[in-house]
Amino acid sequence: MNRLAVLVSLSGEGGVERMVLNLVREFAARPGLAVDLVLIREESRHLQELPPGVEIVRLGVRHSALAVLPIARYLRRARPDALLAAKDRAGRAALLARQLARVPTRVVIRLGTTLSEAIKGRGRLQRWLRYLPIRTLYGLADAIVAVSEGVAADTVAIAGLPPGRVHVVRNPVVTPALAAQARTPVDHPWLADRAVPVVLGIGRLTAQKDFATLVRAVARVRRARPVRLLILGEGRDRQPLLDLAAAEGIAADVGLPGFQANPYAWLARASAFVLSSAWEGSPNALTEAMALGVPVAATDCRSGPRELLAGGRFGPLVPVGDVAGLAAAIVEVLEHPLAADDLKAAVREYDAPTSAGRYLDVLGL
Repeated sequence: MNRLAVLVSLSGEGGVERMVLNLVREFAARPGLAVDLVLIREESRHLQELPPGVEIVRLGVRHSALAVLPIARYLRRARPDALLAAKDRAGRAALLARQLARVPTRVVIRLGTTLSEAIKGRGRLQRWLRYLPIRTLYGLADAIVAVSEGVAADTVAIAGLPPGRVHVVRNPVVTPALAAQARTPVDHPWLADRAVPVVLGIGRLTAQKDFATLVRAVARVRRARPVRLLILGEGRDRQPLLDLAAAEGIAADVGLPGFQANPYAWLARASAFVLSSAWEGSPNALTEAMALGVPVAATDCRSGPRELLAGGRFGPLVPVGDVAGLAAAIVEVLEHPLAADDLKAAVREYDAPTSAGRYLDVLGL
């Protein structure tokens, strides 16, 4: 029996955590494959959804920089055939650990964001220090998986790798359970009142998601027609967003219900989903909305939305931070929504079993 280790630091209920655990569930369903979930941190409610048979390995540290020796000890003991590391820092720790352990384990790193966008605006020295370990260590990896063409191009440029070493594998977003979860009832009066359309946003309440632009855009739409806004998620920008809604005069039409374990039930009942991010890797909530047939609009940020929406064919794309453009896009999708079947067809390659199969190909299993 082959053994696969999945190394991850779980720090909440975000997209990375959900996608990695979707993969783990798919891997665990494959006959002849034993799966170890190797944890640096384990702060995620999604852990409760693991299938039986997945072996949880706790490294006893909270930071990737401290995980090299514990990972090396695990590799010497378990000797997995392959290790998939989620995120850059965990991947670099795994590469160093393999050198120490002197084992033949194949190491693949999964990258889910455009790093150059995430650190844009920092000084030259800070960028150099951030890029140096990537350029030094990534050549030791057996392969890199990027979740979008944009992330792949960014990684090749930063790491100086031949393009053939970086494989694009779509996120395992569309799971067999997605449709069933979407049918679960939601106890919120706005979603029961179909007379007033509801625009939905999902994500951590942080600068990356730029929900401030979404609030301002909805306020602009609200001047011309009834509309409400719900944003699912938690984060440090909660109070500033509430203050902004009040300043824009739409406090009564903006709701922040917090983290929802089942956002799909909310998505399925929304009139439209809007992604307002400043940057992404491959936006899972946008993919999920399309998989449920919900009309969408998005910022044309790096990277992912342009690929998902086929350059605007499946939903309008607007410049990052463009309030007027996003308002116009919201009106467009509310008044002229695309057919649900067309949206669902556009994200077929994000099917979880298909994605897991592609990962196993890259991992050599």
